[in-house]
Amino acid sequence: MVKLNKIYTRTGDGGETGLVDGSRLSKSAARMAAIGDVDEANSAIGVARTLIGDADAQAMLGRIQNEMFDLGADIATPIVDFAPIAGALRIISAQVIRLETEIDVMNAALSPLASFILPGGDPGAAALHLARAIVRRAERAMVGAADDVTINPHALAYINRLSDHLFVLCRVLNGGGTGDILWQPGATR
Repeated sequence: MVKLNKIYTRTGDGGETGLVDGSRLSKSAARMAAIGDVDEANSAIGVARTLIGDADAQAMLGRIQNEMFDLGADIATPIVDFAPIAGALRIISAQVIRLETEIDVMNAALSPLASFILPGGDPGAAALHLARAIVRRAERAMVGAADDVTINPHALAYINRLSDHLFVLCRVLNGGGTGDILWQPGATR
């Protein structure tokens, strides 16, 4: 378990931060942008949870929030030939598979989409749509970081699947899709 006795360290005052292996890099590095976007996505999920009363949704989102911290730790741990690092947190395929299973179960109860969906509806779903969009940004940042450093492929699959999961959960929260707000192409022409 992490224990923080002191919140500020002053070690980042010069614009650098430390990674899990002790190495340091600029706070503006692509890896740090990805970590920051994952953190923002996790925060947005937390805000959405305050508006959601459904126990199953709460349980799924609680697991996801914990995994988002694991994801941040994974990105912050440099990969060298995928050699294991003692105590390193890595996203694993079982976590991606669990998201896929949850998506399939939720989606089975929904009618097929007849149009794209506008973010909105139930307040919890609307907030979760915002979190989904932030997750997509985090995914783009992770892909950008992967141009410079090795990123765990399971982590990339996880963040990609997560936005799909949140989308389907939004539909569930919107009355099983009956409260979805459908896009009407060209409606204001």
